[in-house]
Amino acid sequence: MSKLVQQNEKLRNIEEIDPKALGGMGMLFLNIILIIASIAIFVGGLILLETSVFLGVTLAIVGSIYAFIVGPILFGGLKILKPNEALVLTLFGKYYGTLKGEGFFFVNPFVSAINPAAASTSSGMLASDKSASVAKTAMQINTGIVFVNKKISLKAMTLNNDKQKINDSLGNPIIIGIVVIWRVVNTAKAVFSVDNFTEYLSIQCDSALRNIVRLYPYDAPSDDNEKSLRGSSQEVAEMLQAEIQSKVEMAGLEIIEARITHLAYAPEIAAVMLQRQQASAIIDARQMIVEGAVGMVEMALTKLNDKGIVNLDEERKAAMVSNLLVVLCGNKDAQPIVNSGSMY
Repeated sequence: MSKLVQQNEKLRNIEEIDPKALGGMGMLFLNIILIIASIAIFVGGLILLETSVFLGVTLAIVGSIYAFIVGPILFGGLKILKPNEALVLTLFGKYYGTLKGEGFFFVNPFVSAINPAAASTSSGMLASDKSASVAKTAMQINTGIVFVNKKISLKAMTLNNDKQKINDSLGNPIIIGIVVIWRVVNTAKAVFSVDNFTEYLSIQCDSALRNIVRLYPYDAPSDDNEKSLRGSSQEVAEMLQAEIQSKVEMAGLEIIEARITHLAYAPEIAAVMLQRQQASAIIDARQMIVEGAVGMVEMALTKLNDKGIVNLDEERKAAMVSNLLVVLCGNKDAQPIVNSGSMY
């Protein structure tokens, strides 16, 4: 058990190493010149075979070794990187370093680049279901040959997972989808700490989303300070970002932003919840109408009494209040009735 803990701790503490690299352009021209010179030596050795066999054979062997073996091998050490790209290099199974920065470089020709995410893409994984950036790691031509790009992108990338059905804190099933903006900050951890950092991120996003959604209800009353998924989107997004970041730290990834892109009740309860929302809205609207109507009636009675326009007894006040409330709270326009006589 202690060995496993030590191994996990070692994986968490992997740091990037700058490999030994030279200018690629200078090495390219130097190698071409040496290959041409080796070919000339090889031809000269063949010519000298007629006069000096030993010297001719020696020159021919030396020239051929560099021109046809060493020179072509050195071309394998030339690497071209675009802005925000990196190459994780290994030498005979050991981590050699991470080549960063745009330009033309020359490294040890025996190093090999490694990118598990690119390998999984070329083996047939649907990149559109995971991350749009992973689709760029494999290029297929009409002949069916797949060229795997081992470069790791350091740009900000978008992960848009499939929508999920999750129960909120009240047990109501909801359909929710999120979008995560992320990038690779430690290429060594991304390659060596996890098997495939893009799949790892996708799975951890699903897990973190379930943990956060179960803490909040879908909606909360407007007069309540309780947080909800619909009403507290900023707080939920911040908690979601922190939750995902804590899970992908060991993979050398940084979560820039996490946002909810889709939020709705599950189809089996959507109709019932819609009726509930409509009923709540009607009750709130009626309550506001009644409060306004009572205030207007009170204001009307006060104005009439203060200006002495008419003296109303309690019975007439009750009738006036009833009429005003009917007019103000009714769903339809009131139909005026002209009273030509006295009510007594």
